[in-house]
Amino acid sequence: MKKFNLFQEIIITDRNTLAEAINSGKLFGIRVDGNICYEPFALNDILVYRGTPNSNFPIEAAFGKNYQILEDDERVLIKAFSNWQEIIGFNTQRATYNDTTADGVDEFSTKEMENIGWHASEFNIKYRTLVDVLEEKCDGTLICIEQEEPYQFSGLGFVDNLADARDVLFEYCQREVQMLINEDKDYAQDNLNDDELEAAEFFKAVN
Repeated sequence: MKKFNLFQEIIITDRNTLAEAINSGKLFGIRVDGNICYEPFALNDILVYRGTPNSNFPIEAAFGKNYQILEDDERVLIKAFSNWQEIIGFNTQRATYNDTTADGVDEFSTKEMENIGWHASEFNIKYRTLVDVLEEKCDGTLICIEQEEPYQFSGLGFVDNLADARDVLFEYCQREVQMLINEDKDYAQDNLNDDELEAAEFFKAVN
């Protein structure tokens, strides 16, 4: 997955297309790639702006104080990190996972992936570990704010192909569970409790 750090990124959109969206009176969004889209938003619409600004305002004023706007001939350059809390709000329902709270990731957005995470926890495989696997193995975007000093991170993960992500997570967990059953006496098949056995069967890790 590629990281889109709003502290560093400048979103570039077409001035005429943006003016058309503002004047339309419709609810529209600006994606991280600068493209403009309209409601209803698709799963792959990762937005840095969503709204229906007053068409009587100049472009800069239409966005409000939490955006930094620079008009450059036919382009509009946008810095959006100050509006992070609102960006979380209008993107969360489409995100694959939410890593914006102090508790970290504790669920996935799809039932199939959540089943994997829930069963994996029986073998002490954390959601954080599964997220690391997704970010390493799958295509997608992690929109975030991240800075080094003092360290700060908050992000939403969007996987491009949910079926592929499900398979990647399942295969990873299957290997880990099989290894634990074979190598860790605490997880030897004969020592598994009912929930652990159910999870092992879910991952097809026992005969």
